[in-house]
Order: sequence, then C-alpha cells, then structure tokens
Amino acid sequence: MKVITVKNQLEGAKIGLDIVSEKMAAGAKTFGLATGSTPVEFYNQIINSDLDFTDKTSINLDEYVGLDGSDEQSYRYFMSQHLFNEKPFKANFLPNGKAADLDKEVKAYDEIIDAHPIDLQILGIGQNGHIGFNEPGTSFDVTTHVVDLTQSTIKANSRYFANEADVPKQAVSMGIASILKSKTLILMAWGYEKAEAVKGMIEGEVTESLPASVLQQHDDVIVIIDEAAASLLN
Repeated sequence: MKVITVKNQLEGAKIGLDIVSEKMAAGAKTFGLATGSTPVEFYNQIINSDLDFTDKTSINLDEYVGLDGSDEQSYRYFMSQHLFNEKPFKANFLPNGKAADLDKEVKAYDEIIDAHPIDLQILGIGQNGHIGFNEPGTSFDVTTHVVDLTQSTIKANSRYFANEADVPKQAVSMGIASILKSKTLILMAWGYEKAEAVKGMIEGEVTESLPASVLQQHDDVIVIIDEAAASLLN
C-alpha cells in the first residue's frame, strides 16, 4: 500500500489524474468509478485534461435501489453530470436500481465485471470504513450484492436529499471480492471526519468490521489523502 499525503483535495486530484494518464499510456481500458463528494475534483481534472476515453469502458461501484438514471439523486445521473457528459466512454456500466429482479441484476453485474476486468478502480471511504456500499460486517468474499444501508450511511448521504427520509434504504454494490479483482486501486479521502477510518484502514488489523482494511491484502493500492485525513496516522 502506497500512501501519498497532500495538502488539499486539488493536489490529490491532480496526482490521481497523473496516475490515470500513466495507466492509459500502459494500455488500461477499463476504469472502475466511484460517486459521492470525494472524487468530484478528480473528475473535474479529467474533464479539463486532454485524455480521450472514447475507446474505454467504465464500471461503477454502486447504485441506489429504486432510483433510475433520470432521478437527480441516482448515481447514473451523478456520473453523467460530473464526467460522462464531458468525457464520453465507449461503454458505461452501472447497476440498475430499478431492476424488477435484483437477484438477477447482481448476477448480471458480476458477469459484466468478469467480461471487462477493471484495470484501475477509484474508491472513497466512508466514516465507518465502508468501500462502495460494503458496510461493516460485510464478508470479504461477497461479490455484487444488494445492501441494506446502515443508519450512519443514510445520515451521511442525507445531505444530498431534501430530508433524511428520502434517502433510499438499499443499494446494489460491487462486493469486496469484486473490488479486489481490480489490478490497481486508488482510494482518496479528504477531511478530519475520515481520519479514524483512514487510520484503521492503513494501520489497523484486517477485519470485516472495517471493510477498507482488506485493501492491505491487495498488491497494488495507492492511497491519496489530505493532511486532515492523515492526521491520526503514526
């Protein structure tokens, strides 16, 4: 695990862009993408770059159950607004949160991941250590699955909704085993509120109670954090 500490999110996003550029030059074709506030500046850097993704594929980590791509709170809508509208890809895959048969949907998404091995996966980390929507207690062996969101995650995501009651209670998420298939992982974290989770991920024991700690077992992980998120590290 390589840890890069930066002064702020902008500096971290620029380092992330450099890594993407290097991976593309080395032949990377498939990119695993994340949503939420963490990667927004990183996506801005991509949009303002001269990188061409028209022959690349993206596979997103997750999507809320019950929302379709036209809903402004859906992750498909988020990705369109923050990346896809400005940087088109050959193909964009996201889970279908409106699927009538969610069991069938998660199996189909695993097939997509297997058919398009991810060269570079972007991750954030939740305050409780989740990656994707893999909440504490999730088995490291699980692939794509339907997740019951914890109250802490619902509360954290409520800032994007009119009120907390509107936040979906479930999501379809890549599982931890799915994420670990990626050749390279970049995890970004900004702010003091992420410091405890970051410390556990890097310096704590590998435990399902802090899902991100499993990244210690991956061969190629780059952690990009600002000084605030790094503040509890030894």
